[in-house]
Amino acid sequence: MKIKVEKYFSPAGELVIGAFDGQICLCDWAASCRHEANVRRVSARLGAELEEGPCEALERVKGELAEYFTGERQSFDLPLLLSGTMFQNAVWRELQRVPYASTLSYRELAARLGRPTAVRAVANANASNPISILVPCHRIIGSSGAMTGYAGGIAAKQLLLALESNRNKFFI
Repeated sequence: MKIKVEKYFSPAGELVIGAFDGQICLCDWAASCRHEANVRRVSARLGAELEEGPCEALERVKGELAEYFTGERQSFDLPLLLSGTMFQNAVWRELQRVPYASTLSYRELAARLGRPTAVRAVANANASNPISILVPCHRIIGSSGAMTGYAGGIAAKQLLLALESNRNKFFI
């Protein structure tokens, strides 16, 4: 089997979306310094190569992302395929529990995982998330409330948080 991939041009930047066996395994920022490593990891874990082209799962994710960016959707109803270590997958599952328009600090996320001293490991797992937006790593901020690093860039993170706090709507 192949990982079917397409580019998706969002108001926050270019994403590469990918599906494997009907499940979304990529929604990754194309310009991110971690993009190539994320693609290699996902491909290796699934034992599959990338192939450009449409599929039903990609059409569905494009539709849900369009609804998200116009403010019509606050949660995603897509089957996700997490392709990380046990720890990364645990972090990414916990990210999915952070409500729309809410934020948590890396420290709070580590505490929720029962690993209060693993703040740096949580931050690294967050940064390695290959399913951005759908697994909302943009909702994690510094303890001071500062916008810390984000694979899509700080401007994209600010844009996503503004969208969720109803300060911005995009028409795509």
